[in-house]
Amino acid sequence: MNKSLLKAYNCVPPVARSWVATLRGWQLRRWRYGPETDQLVEQALARESWSESRWSGFQQDLLARLLDHAARHVPYYRELWGARRRAGDRRPWDVLANWPLLEKETLRRNARAFVADDCAFSSLFRDQTSGTTGTPLEIWRSRAGVRARYALFEARYRRWNGFTRHDRWAILGGQLVTPTSRRRPPFWVWNAALRQLYLSSQHLAPGRAEVYLEAMKRYGVRYLWGYVSSLCMLAHEILERGLAVSGLEMVITNAEPLSDAQRKTIQAAFNCPVRETYGMVEFVAAASECEHGSLHAWPEVGELEVLVDESLAGPGSIGEFVCTGFQNPEMPLIRYRVGDSGQAPEWHHACGCGRHLPVLRSLRGRSSDVVIAPDGRRVFWLNPIFYGQPVREAQIIQQSLDRIQVRYVPESGFDVLAQQTIRHRLIERLGPIQVDFQAAAWIPRGPNGKFQAVVSRLEDHKSLCANAE
Repeated sequence: MNKSLLKAYNCVPPVARSWVATLRGWQLRRWRYGPETDQLVEQALARESWSESRWSGFQQDLLARLLDHAARHVPYYRELWGARRRAGDRRPWDVLANWPLLEKETLRRNARAFVADDCAFSSLFRDQTSGTTGTPLEIWRSRAGVRARYALFEARYRRWNGFTRHDRWAILGGQLVTPTSRRRPPFWVWNAALRQLYLSSQHLAPGRAEVYLEAMKRYGVRYLWGYVSSLCMLAHEILERGLAVSGLEMVITNAEPLSDAQRKTIQAAFNCPVRETYGMVEFVAAASECEHGSLHAWPEVGELEVLVDESLAGPGSIGEFVCTGFQNPEMPLIRYRVGDSGQAPEWHHACGCGRHLPVLRSLRGRSSDVVIAPDGRRVFWLNPIFYGQPVREAQIIQQSLDRIQVRYVPESGFDVLAQQTIRHRLIERLGPIQVDFQAAAWIPRGPNGKFQAVVSRLEDHKSLCANAE
């Protein structure tokens, strides 16, 4: 929504904002769902019984067609391979390893050059990322691609858990559905077309949990979807105030890795099962948790490589995710650095759910959550410094190469010993640094409503992160 439209939207009364949301919902519903949706859902569910060898052949066929189409019809890739040929490089493009890694910043600067020239922009749906680290990415998809994507969501986010797209649901998300200056409810809009109650994560603050719960009860919400950090914030207040949650059957998390402690907190507060999901707007990889607690990858979405120093990681090793998406040939992203890390999907896992889908383990956070050590090392995944400590949530703020501020929301029992433990763990990982602590009642979210684990005041660091993404 552009600035003038947003300004007009913010000026209308709450009921009118729900009308606007519903009108937008009708547009989205026509793009996302069609007469073929139920058949696509059944096909997706049927593929879950395939063997690893059948999946491998299916993926190789998709990959071969994708690489050939991209090299011939996508301007960015066609120029890349043309330049290689002119330089005497004769490596074939039908081998994935011969393709360079694609950085987010490259895609951000040249988004339209990744759209195939055998399709018209006017026929495509424009989507964009939430802009976690700056300017959002533009993603273009065909109607068939959009519907295939949402059929997979219907199969593995909803059907696995006993829901359909016709059920009422709520999302705790980052869109500005109500003015940020608003201090009284409603902090949500009702999108009747998608049967969706959109709750603003931007307005979560102490003392507001009860009105969020009342809204979900009033609209008959069956399940709640949201950012892990926002769900945790709401859950902690529910538990602290002893609020009762009724009618909610499940909480589904997205956007951020879910720790065991966070799962327990959310489950205790909402008194229902919690399911984790993994994915991104670019839709080059995806996974969902089954009823037996396995996070199953979706092989038809893309080829997922796990790299360490740009080489394939060994079995069980943690590395960065590099993905080649199969679902959007109109805008193919090949060997795309998504910014996450973990272990390669494990095929030989006999899950109690009976589905023959690989399992993702040790899923780690964003590559933008990085701190620069005084010796120049880039240190990722600092969450373990808070393990076992009475901290509800915490944010690391790098003030300089040798100074870190820890902003934290303490739990009962946080004392000098806890502070010393966190400081010691930081110094173990980063070297000789100064560590300052700042207690807070809550930690504000970013402009997209997401929790930012690391905030850097280093201009050089910001440049490094932009290049890494």
